Amino acid sequence: MHRQITGKLVIATHNPGKLAEMRELLSPHGVEAVAAASAAQLPAFADDSGIVVDALGGAPGIYSARWAGPNKDFNAAMAQIERLLRERGAMMPGQRGAHFVSALCVAWPDDHLEEVEARVDGTLVWPPRGTAGFGYDPMFMPDGFDRTFGEMTSIEKHGLPPLGLGLSHRARAFVKLAENCLNGRS
Repeated sequence: MHRQITGKLVIATHNPGKLAEMRELLSPHGVEAVAAASAAQLPAFADDSGIVVDALGGAPGIYSARWAGPNKDFNAAMAQIERLLRERGAMMPGQRGAHFVSALCVAWPDDHLEEVEARVDGTLVWPPRGTAGFGYDPMFMPDGFDRTFGEMTSIEKHGLPPLGLGLSHRARAFVKLAENCLNGRS
């Protein structure tokens, strides 16, 4: 049986961009995001996400943040992906397929877990476009759009209806989590 989230929720992340997005997604539900479950005796919310590049055999995948190195240089990480794609002859849009995946988990202090996963498919572009978002957003153009995540506002990328489209991988996973744990649904 699903459990409802109310009041405060601990977010387990070191990524300030993810924390900001999670706060935006949770605030309409009256849930305040604070920063880890047993120590706080509150439910803890964790997110892991990454970009999966088809021509690179799924890399960087779960290592997406590591590709940016200790200084979180995503420009260098995007350049590395582009170099590897070129080495493999992946120059045409049909050869540059990728998807973002997001896995969300809420853990309660009594070890109850709620877990969901979602993805958004797209194509990698070069050079990167836009300064919005974070990580690999400037090189990822979601299917059906002519702008990268880096060119979209936060509302366009992960805003939920009626304001946004719930387009991002994280927004899609959040919708699943909300169906299970928010809004009084069970």
